[in-house]
Order: sequence, then structure tokens, then C-alpha cells
Amino acid sequence: MKNIILIGFMGTGKSAVGRRLAARLGREFVDTDEEVERVTGKTIFQIFTRDGEIRFRSEEALVVKKVAARENLVVATGGGVVLNPENVRLLQQNGVLIGLVADPEVIYQRVKRKRNRPLLYGPGDILARIKELLAARADAYAVAEFTVDTGRYTIDEVVEIIITYLKERGIV
Repeated sequence: MKNIILIGFMGTGKSAVGRRLAARLGREFVDTDEEVERVTGKTIFQIFTRDGEIRFRSEEALVVKKVAARENLVVATGGGVVLNPENVRLLQQNGVLIGLVADPEVIYQRVKRKRNRPLLYGPGDILARIKELLAARADAYAVAEFTVDTGRYTIDEVVEIIITYLKERGIV
């Protein structure tokens, strides 16, 4: 059974939708960020601030390799996982990539109080940083074969939209 891989920017609902989707489909749920934290014994924020983004991306790539070798999963990826073409290749081998998107203002409302988003904090305006990162990553997120705007629907509606698509494709 193919994996269902949720990709998209931070705050688009990958983890929340992924958990609910996995429960509905009777599949195991894996969050790649949580796996990186489990394997390293550090939070994502700690890895970014102490070891740097390159170290985080390296740990993330190792987790992706392990997850991609498994079957019948629903996987919520970190927002930057698609920046590495090898991650995308591995995830596509046995998975269908579903993109979750939302307007920058919606993302901002979802993440503005969370201090565990290392790419957003530093000098400057958070909303401006979100827009900048979204623009820089637009091509990377375009690898999704199906996309849902989570700013327009509830979590349950997003799950239903994804399930309908997967049924049409014969994946579930």
C-alpha cells in the first residue's frame, strides 16, 4: 500500500490533518519532525539553534529514507523536506504527495504564538518572513500531485477531500 505523504509550509495543518487521516484510514501516522526529535533527543528548535539548519536537514533526510522504505503510512513532513530533491524522489517511490496550502495570513494566525518555529524568529516581521519563504519554496511544493487549501476547510473537510481524491486514484 502506497504511503500518503503530506507536504506543505509550516502551519498548513500537516500534523493535524495527518493524524485524523491516518485514524480514518486505519494507517500508522508518522510525523518526520517528531521522528527527528525522537532520534536526536533534541527539539527541532534546539537542533536549529545549537547545530544549525544543515544538521537538521541531514537528520531529516535520514528519517525520510527510513519512512520511505515503509508502506501503508500517513506521513506529515517538515515544511522544508521538499527542498531536498533526494527526499522528494524517495517519498515519491512509494507514496502519493498531497500538498496542503493556506494563505500567508492564515499561516501567520496559526503560528504567531508558537516559539518553536526557528525559521520565523529573528529580526523582522513574521508575516513578511512567511511570505518570503512561501515564495522561495513555491516550486518545491509544486511536486504535490494534489493540493488542498486548509484555510478554506475544517480539518474533517480536508480529510474527506483527500480521501475522495485517493479513492478516485484507487489508492485507498
